[in-house]
Amino acid sequence: MPSFAITCPPMTRRGIVLGGGGVLGGTWAVGALCALEQQLGFRANDADVIVGTSAGSVIASMLGCGVTPTQLTQHYKGEPITDGPLAGYEWDPGTATGGSRPAKPRALAPGSLKLIGQSVLHPGQLPATAVLSAFLPTGGRSLERVGELVDTVTNGGQWTTHPGTWVVAMDYESGKRVVFGRSGAPMARLSDAVMASCAIPGWFAPVRIGAHTYVDGGTISATSIDVVSYAALDEVFVMAPMVSFEHDHPTTVAAKLERKWREQVTKAAIAEAAAVEKTGARVYLVGPGPEDLEAMGGNLMDATRLDTVLEISLRTSAAVWEKLLG
Repeated sequence: MPSFAITCPPMTRRGIVLGGGGVLGGTWAVGALCALEQQLGFRANDADVIVGTSAGSVIASMLGCGVTPTQLTQHYKGEPITDGPLAGYEWDPGTATGGSRPAKPRALAPGSLKLIGQSVLHPGQLPATAVLSAFLPTGGRSLERVGELVDTVTNGGQWTTHPGTWVVAMDYESGKRVVFGRSGAPMARLSDAVMASCAIPGWFAPVRIGAHTYVDGGTISATSIDVVSYAALDEVFVMAPMVSFEHDHPTTVAAKLERKWREQVTKAAIAEAAAVEKTGARVYLVGPGPEDLEAMGGNLMDATRLDTVLEISLRTSAAVWEKLLG
């Protein structure tokens, strides 16, 4: 009797990358994540690699712990959640991050003299944002409430059960990027890694993990797309709150400056995406459009705009994903 070899088609390896962008950027990303699931018919929690930077690290940690995008939407809307790791947990992003303005600095001195020294010894090797962060005073606000949120979904455990959950921060002494959760990275509790990734220099206090202090991973890259270059992925879906291919027409000085900076972040993200595509992966990069930006305004920490930003993102992101994936 002849024998037949049955071969199964290879599984598509997927990655999700969630960039930084403050309270409102994170809110926009939740809407984009929900829209992606609906368009692709794919559970975001099942991605092989989930990367989060700054505000994106909060969302990445939630996904890694089994919180669904639908539950995240309820969470950001302040609606009661009746199942999953966040069941019964109340959350107010504005209160948790201390409000829309930075507090008085803890000291009127540069935040990292060692990092300043590194930039002098090795000129041009660190991004300008990383060097600038060293000169900013130590922020006066705390991220303890964000840490409590993460501890809730891990039940106080060390890390997520998802082996591909990566959280990006910057070593505040050397200026090196650290991807917590990835092989070879320093050991850390998930809550500490997320707080470190969210610690905007000059706004929040740096976070100490082991013998080192860490700050916002966005000081190296607002998106961190390139950290998946060697993850052998087929598809990478990037939700980058600081990336925009079309802008609105703001009238305030703050918003105009934010849009100028956004242009630079977008260029860097495109370059990172191109580097990942050279490995054979297909990268889908999305960011807020004109309507989203108008809703966000010029202060990405202004939680009073949260509901509006989420509702608009759910709609605009669906249209963008349909165009890219349809």
